[in-house]
Amino acid sequence: MSDPVWLEALNPEQREAVVHQGGPLLILAGAGSGKTRVITTKIAYLVSCLGVNPRSILAVTFTNKAAQEMKSRVLTIVPRAEEAMVRTFHSFGAWFLRVNAALAGLSPHFHIYDEDDSLSLLKGSLENAGAKGVLRLAYNQISRAKDFALSAAAPPDEIRRHGCDPKQYESYERALRKTGNVDFGDLILLPIVLMREHPEVRERTRQRFQVVLVDEYQDSNIAQFQLLKELWRPETYLCVVGDDDQSIYRFRGAEVGNILSFPEVFPGTTIVRLERNYRSTQPILDIASAVVSNNTGRLGKTLWTEKSAGERPVVYCLEDQEEEAELCSRIVADGFRGDTAILYRMNAQSLHFERLFREKRIPFRLIGTTGFYSREEVKDAVGYLSLLANPNDEVRFRRVVNKPGRGIGELSVEKIVAEWRSGGGTLMEASRRMAARLPSRTRAGLHDLLTINEELASALPETPLSELARVLISRTGLYELYKSRDRSDGTARSANLEEMVSDLASYGTGPQELVRYLEDVALASPGDEKAQGDADAKVSLITIHNTKGLEFDRVIITGLEEQIFPHSSSDWGEPEELEEERRLFYVGITRAREKLVMTWCRRRRIFGRYSDMAPSRFLDEIPEGTAERVGEDKEAEAADDYPVGSGVYHDEYGPGVVERKWYTDGTLLVQVRFESGRVAKFLPKYTRLERISFGE
Repeated sequence: MSDPVWLEALNPEQREAVVHQGGPLLILAGAGSGKTRVITTKIAYLVSCLGVNPRSILAVTFTNKAAQEMKSRVLTIVPRAEEAMVRTFHSFGAWFLRVNAALAGLSPHFHIYDEDDSLSLLKGSLENAGAKGVLRLAYNQISRAKDFALSAAAPPDEIRRHGCDPKQYESYERALRKTGNVDFGDLILLPIVLMREHPEVRERTRQRFQVVLVDEYQDSNIAQFQLLKELWRPETYLCVVGDDDQSIYRFRGAEVGNILSFPEVFPGTTIVRLERNYRSTQPILDIASAVVSNNTGRLGKTLWTEKSAGERPVVYCLEDQEEEAELCSRIVADGFRGDTAILYRMNAQSLHFERLFREKRIPFRLIGTTGFYSREEVKDAVGYLSLLANPNDEVRFRRVVNKPGRGIGELSVEKIVAEWRSGGGTLMEASRRMAARLPSRTRAGLHDLLTINEELASALPETPLSELARVLISRTGLYELYKSRDRSDGTARSANLEEMVSDLASYGTGPQELVRYLEDVALASPGDEKAQGDADAKVSLITIHNTKGLEFDRVIITGLEEQIFPHSSSDWGEPEELEEERRLFYVGITRAREKLVMTWCRRRRIFGRYSDMAPSRFLDEIPEGTAERVGEDKEAEAADDYPVGSGVYHDEYGPGVVERKWYTDGTLLVQVRFESGRVAKFLPKYTRLERISFGE
């Protein structure tokens, strides 16, 4: 009997993985190697060719979309595989708990609490719960403990070792169990506990699922790994698919060690490597493989493709992020925008691209995030600035009056607004009048707000806006609030506040400049990027973490500098941090089908001030000759001509200061800010700029 057509379409390595039988199987599927085809075809092969009962097959992955796609593909090949269970880890856990609800002490109709539900429950179960930011930190610590398969009954020292307060955890769990509901962490943890405490349940589950397959195994956490161990016995056919080089979610609890240790944990494991890439050209893959080979925590593979020809990747050395944005705008000027993605390490880096692309009317879309000025933390800081320009801005007042928390509740806010509407004056004046009639805690919070507002208003006429913003985010507590959230949530919101300060460095001093800035922010409000052109004609702006599963003809990886990429967090002393940053770079590279561009800047404006930058160590790991280098030989030549900060004189514009300099196609350009306030760019080769000293 001949093989099915769908089996003949596989390459030799894919076929080896699909027809494998016997002991555990680890499929190391490189980027673009067709892993989805392999796992779906394997389920079809088990059912159609080996006669496995579909009801005995359990396949788990990480997103509903991936699970639905997997099931759909399987049914397209073998319709009678309908009874195979294809779910996410959490969906399987929910199914398991409903089947065994009585033993778990739950109603089969239990509700699954989301984060807001859990925060509300936590607030009611803890004494002195404090502000929402503190609650969120406690919630994330509890969730983290559950990701490590630690119940509230675990030894307190073990719970503390993973950053969680045992008493808070116990109090929260007691309140949660009383409701009869579960949170997301329970969907993995409770099945583990149940199977360990009730061997008959574990055995019944193992008998039901004689085939277990796991997709994207590199993204599994400790609890999911423990659940897999409970489901497995030597008679179980276990197959996991993943790529150790694409494990980039450590901050969410993913443990790359799960895939690295798989052969030791499950004896008799066969490893099949899928190294043939169907996405990228060989020059792109050569760089990707060379860089990631510097990681020690990997099982090893080398990607290759039959598309041996292709453009050599390019590394651009640029003067600063403004020139970086200019370069990107020139690259997409050919019109092939829908096939282009601009990648960056942190969301805050999108600002320069957003602003320049709006100016040049280049259509773009932000993937996986909101526009810079629409982000909560940025809107908070802009709210404080708006009140300086318009003390009667009720909307902005309501936004910031208790942000961060000052003990000013909604009822007090309504009283202040009512006083303002009836008594006149500004909202701040109304707050001062109402203070004496409010509770002492609220009065203290109002006094803090009024003092901050007075300090900022007094400084506004003579203070550069960037410095004013720096003081604002520090004095109000916004920076510390979002820094705390970054630590608990694994986000980079405080970096957005720093970028806002840097953004304001291009504005001047005083109320008129503040009004100009606020107008620019308003004109760049949400929806601008959606209003220009069709989705297929837009440049994609996206963080590298959000590119997983995506691919583009042309990829530009920006900000390849030390402290940016690799991010400063990789210097915390853990080698695993740096290796994950390198894997992240590998993921970015392998998103490109045809063309790869990488950029780094000699200096970058951070927190409103220029800092000299060093190229990312990952660029040094690119083998010589595999990438074209542009601009890196210009540094010494540029240094002697018009140093940034030096004085110049122009016959028409008068005296000024060199703000920036760069090379384009080998020609020096300088940007000068003149005493008149005018900013202009010049080609010194063709324009006379006399060097002068200040004070002449």
